[in-house]
Amino acid sequence: MSDESHRQIRFHKPPGATEVFLVRHGESEPAVDGKPFPTVDGHGDPALAPEGLVHADQVGERLADEGIDAVYVTTLRRTAQTAAPLLARIGLEARVEADLREVSLGEWDGGQYRKHARAGHPLIIQMMQEERWDVIPGAEPMEVFAGRVAAGLSRIVAAHADQRVAVFTHGGVIGEAMRLAVGGTRPFAFIGADNGSISHLVAIGDRWIVRR
Repeated sequence: MSDESHRQIRFHKPPGATEVFLVRHGESEPAVDGKPFPTVDGHGDPALAPEGLVHADQVGERLADEGIDAVYVTTLRRTAQTAAPLLARIGLEARVEADLREVSLGEWDGGQYRKHARAGHPLIIQMMQEERWDVIPGAEPMEVFAGRVAAGLSRIVAAHADQRVAVFTHGGVIGEAMRLAVGGTRPFAFIGADNGSISHLVAIGDRWIVRR
Protein backbone atom coordinates (compact mmCIF):
# COMPACT_ATOMS: atom_id res chain seq x y z
CA MET A 1 0.00 0.00 0.00
CA SER A 2 1.34 3.44 -0.94
CA ASP A 3 2.10 5.82 1.90
CA GLU A 4 2.06 8.89 -0.39
CA SER A 5 -0.05 11.72 1.03
CA HIS A 6 -2.27 14.13 -0.88
CA ARG A 7 -2.99 17.56 0.50
CA GLN A 8 -6.37 19.19 0.01
CA ILE A 9 -6.54 20.94 -3.35
CA ARG A 10 -6.78 24.71 -3.26
CA PHE A 11 -8.57 26.86 -5.82
CA HIS A 12 -6.48 28.07 -8.74
CA LYS A 13 -7.85 30.60 -11.19
CA PRO A 14 -8.11 29.03 -14.68
CA PRO A 15 -6.17 30.66 -17.53
CA GLY A 16 -8.05 33.57 -19.06
CA ALA A 17 -10.36 34.04 -16.09
CA THR A 18 -11.16 37.42 -14.53
CA GLU A 19 -11.35 37.99 -10.79
CA VAL A 20 -13.90 40.60 -9.80
CA PHE A 21 -14.12 42.23 -6.37
CA LEU A 22 -17.55 43.85 -6.07
CA VAL A 23 -17.35 46.57 -3.43
CA ARG A 24 -20.39 48.30 -2.06
CA HIS A 25 -19.83 52.01 -1.49
CA GLY A 26 -19.42 53.35 2.04
CA GLU A 27 -22.38 54.63 4.00
CA SER A 28 -23.89 57.68 2.30
CA GLU A 29 -25.22 60.81 3.95
CA PRO A 30 -28.67 60.59 5.54
CA ALA A 31 -31.81 61.73 3.78
CA VAL A 32 -33.42 64.84 5.26
CA ASP A 33 -37.11 65.68 4.81
CA GLY A 34 -37.56 68.52 2.37
CA LYS A 35 -33.97 68.29 1.07
CA PRO A 36 -33.86 65.62 -1.64
CA PHE A 37 -30.52 64.35 -2.82
CA PRO A 38 -29.20 65.80 -6.07
CA THR A 39 -29.73 63.44 -8.97
CA VAL A 40 -27.66 62.15 -11.87
CA ASP A 41 -29.77 60.87 -14.77
CA GLY A 42 -32.66 60.38 -12.37
CA HIS A 43 -30.65 58.56 -9.71
CA GLY A 44 -30.17 59.96 -6.22
CA ASP A 45 -26.56 61.04 -5.76
CA PRO A 46 -25.72 61.53 -2.08
CA ALA A 47 -22.14 61.96 -0.94
CA LEU A 48 -20.50 59.70 1.63
CA ALA A 49 -21.28 60.27 5.29
CA PRO A 50 -18.34 60.52 7.72
CA GLU A 51 -18.88 56.83 8.49
CA GLY A 52 -18.65 56.12 4.77
CA LEU A 53 -15.27 57.78 4.55
CA VAL A 54 -14.08 55.35 7.23
CA HIS A 55 -15.47 52.46 5.18
CA ALA A 56 -13.59 53.78 2.13
CA ASP A 57 -10.29 53.86 4.02
CA GLN A 58 -10.86 50.32 5.31
CA VAL A 59 -11.58 49.02 1.81
CA GLY A 60 -8.49 50.74 0.44
CA GLU A 61 -6.34 49.13 3.11
CA ARG A 62 -7.93 45.71 2.57
CA LEU A 63 -7.46 45.65 -1.22
CA ALA A 64 -4.15 47.50 -1.52
CA ASP A 65 -2.09 44.30 -1.63
CA GLU A 66 -4.48 42.20 -3.73
CA GLY A 67 -2.78 42.96 -7.05
CA ILE A 68 -5.67 44.95 -8.50
CA ASP A 69 -5.16 45.69 -12.21
CA ALA A 70 -8.13 48.00 -12.80
CA VAL A 71 -10.72 49.89 -10.76
CA TYR A 72 -14.24 50.73 -11.90
CA VAL A 73 -16.79 53.12 -10.42
CA THR A 74 -20.29 54.15 -11.50
CA THR A 75 -21.67 57.56 -12.44
CA LEU A 76 -22.71 58.16 -8.81
CA ARG A 77 -20.19 59.95 -6.60
CA ARG A 78 -20.43 57.68 -3.58
CA THR A 79 -18.65 54.95 -5.54
CA ALA A 80 -15.86 57.30 -6.67
CA GLN A 81 -15.42 58.56 -3.12
CA THR A 82 -15.22 55.00 -1.81
CA ALA A 83 -12.65 54.02 -4.44
CA ALA A 84 -10.44 57.06 -3.82
CA PRO A 85 -8.29 55.65 -0.97
CA LEU A 86 -7.52 52.47 -2.92
CA LEU A 87 -6.66 54.45 -6.05
CA ALA A 88 -4.30 56.63 -4.06
CA ARG A 89 -2.56 53.55 -2.64
CA ILE A 90 -2.08 51.67 -5.91
CA GLY A 91 -1.61 54.58 -8.32
CA LEU A 92 -4.44 53.84 -10.75
CA GLU A 93 -7.24 55.98 -12.17
CA ALA A 94 -10.85 54.83 -12.02
CA ARG A 95 -12.78 53.84 -15.11
CA VAL A 96 -16.54 54.45 -15.28
CA GLU A 97 -19.08 51.70 -16.01
CA ALA A 98 -22.44 53.48 -16.09
CA ASP A 99 -24.51 50.30 -16.37
CA LEU A 100 -23.49 49.28 -12.84
CA ARG A 101 -25.18 52.31 -11.24
CA GLU A 102 -27.85 51.59 -8.66
CA VAL A 103 -31.37 50.51 -9.61
CA SER A 104 -33.58 53.51 -10.33
CA LEU A 105 -36.25 53.87 -7.65
CA GLY A 106 -38.52 56.15 -9.67
CA GLU A 107 -40.67 58.44 -7.52
CA TRP A 108 -38.81 57.24 -4.42
CA ASP A 109 -35.34 58.17 -5.59
CA GLY A 110 -33.55 61.12 -4.03
CA GLY A 111 -33.99 59.82 -0.47
CA GLN A 112 -37.69 58.94 -0.28
CA TYR A 113 -37.02 55.20 -0.38
CA ARG A 114 -35.23 55.34 2.96
CA LYS A 115 -38.10 57.20 4.60
CA HIS A 116 -40.72 54.77 3.31
CA ALA A 117 -38.62 51.72 4.18
CA ARG A 118 -38.15 52.88 7.76
CA ALA A 119 -41.89 53.57 8.08
CA GLY A 120 -42.88 50.14 6.75
CA HIS A 121 -44.79 51.53 3.76
CA PRO A 122 -47.20 48.94 2.25
CA LEU A 123 -45.35 49.06 -1.07
CA ILE A 124 -42.11 48.14 0.70
CA ILE A 125 -43.82 45.06 2.09
CA GLN A 126 -45.22 44.22 -1.35
CA MET A 127 -41.83 44.79 -2.95
CA MET A 128 -40.14 42.34 -0.59
CA GLN A 129 -42.88 39.75 -1.05
CA GLU A 130 -42.80 39.95 -4.85
CA GLU A 131 -39.03 40.57 -5.01
CA ARG A 132 -39.39 43.34 -7.58
CA TRP A 133 -38.03 46.88 -7.35
CA ASP A 134 -40.58 48.06 -9.90
CA VAL A 135 -43.42 47.73 -7.42
CA ILE A 136 -42.31 51.27 -6.54
CA PRO A 137 -44.01 53.86 -8.82
CA GLY A 138 -41.78 54.67 -11.77
CA ALA A 139 -38.97 52.36 -10.65
CA GLU A 140 -36.78 50.55 -13.16
CA PRO A 141 -38.28 47.35 -14.57
CA MET A 142 -36.53 44.26 -13.25
CA GLU A 143 -35.73 42.98 -16.73
CA VAL A 144 -34.09 46.28 -17.72
CA PHE A 145 -32.04 46.38 -14.53
CA ALA A 146 -30.90 42.76 -14.89
CA GLY A 147 -29.96 43.34 -18.52
CA ARG A 148 -27.77 46.34 -17.89
CA VAL A 149 -26.02 44.76 -14.90
CA ALA A 150 -25.20 41.71 -17.01
CA ALA A 151 -23.99 43.92 -19.87
CA GLY A 152 -21.75 46.01 -17.62
CA LEU A 153 -20.17 42.97 -16.01
CA SER A 154 -19.65 41.32 -19.39
CA ARG A 155 -17.77 44.34 -20.72
CA ILE A 156 -15.47 44.39 -17.70
CA VAL A 157 -14.76 40.67 -17.93
CA ALA A 158 -14.07 40.85 -21.66
CA ALA A 159 -11.54 43.66 -21.11
CA HIS A 160 -9.62 42.01 -18.26
CA ALA A 161 -8.72 38.39 -18.96
CA ASP A 162 -6.14 37.08 -16.48
CA GLN A 163 -6.57 40.17 -14.32
CA ARG A 164 -8.06 41.28 -11.00
CA VAL A 165 -10.61 44.09 -11.05
CA ALA A 166 -12.21 46.07 -8.21
CA VAL A 167 -15.70 47.31 -9.06
CA PHE A 168 -17.13 49.94 -6.72
CA THR A 169 -20.88 49.75 -7.05
CA HIS A 170 -24.20 49.53 -5.17
CA GLY A 171 -26.17 47.12 -3.01
CA GLY A 172 -28.87 46.40 -5.57
CA VAL A 173 -26.27 45.78 -8.28
CA ILE A 174 -24.28 43.41 -6.06
CA GLY A 175 -27.44 41.45 -5.29
CA GLU A 176 -28.27 41.16 -8.97
CA ALA A 177 -24.69 40.19 -9.89
CA MET A 178 -24.69 37.43 -7.29
CA ARG A 179 -28.06 36.20 -8.54
CA LEU A 180 -26.71 36.05 -12.10
CA ALA A 181 -23.57 34.28 -10.91
CA VAL A 182 -25.50 31.42 -9.33
CA GLY A 183 -27.84 30.94 -12.26
CA GLY A 184 -30.88 33.07 -11.54
CA THR A 185 -32.16 32.20 -8.08
CA ARG A 186 -34.70 34.42 -6.30
CA PRO A 187 -34.25 38.09 -7.29
CA PHE A 188 -33.74 39.32 -3.73
CA ALA A 189 -31.75 36.37 -2.41
CA PHE A 190 -28.56 38.41 -2.15
CA ILE A 191 -29.71 41.95 -1.36
CA GLY A 192 -28.42 43.57 1.80
CA ALA A 193 -24.67 43.75 1.16
CA ASP A 194 -23.09 45.90 3.88
CA ASN A 195 -21.48 49.25 3.14
CA GLY A 196 -17.82 48.63 2.38
CA SER A 197 -18.36 44.91 1.88
CA ILE A 198 -16.35 42.96 -0.71
CA SER A 199 -17.80 40.10 -2.78
CA HIS A 200 -15.20 38.08 -4.70
CA LEU A 201 -16.24 36.38 -7.96
CA VAL A 202 -14.32 34.67 -10.75
CA ALA A 203 -15.57 34.79 -14.34
CA ILE A 204 -14.54 32.01 -16.71
CA GLY A 205 -16.09 32.90 -20.03
CA ASP A 206 -19.82 33.10 -19.32
CA ARG A 207 -19.52 30.98 -16.16
CA TRP A 208 -19.16 32.51 -12.71
CA ILE A 209 -17.75 31.16 -9.45
CA VAL A 210 -18.59 32.84 -6.15
CA ARG A 211 -15.39 32.67 -4.12
CA ARG A 212 -16.24 34.59 -0.94
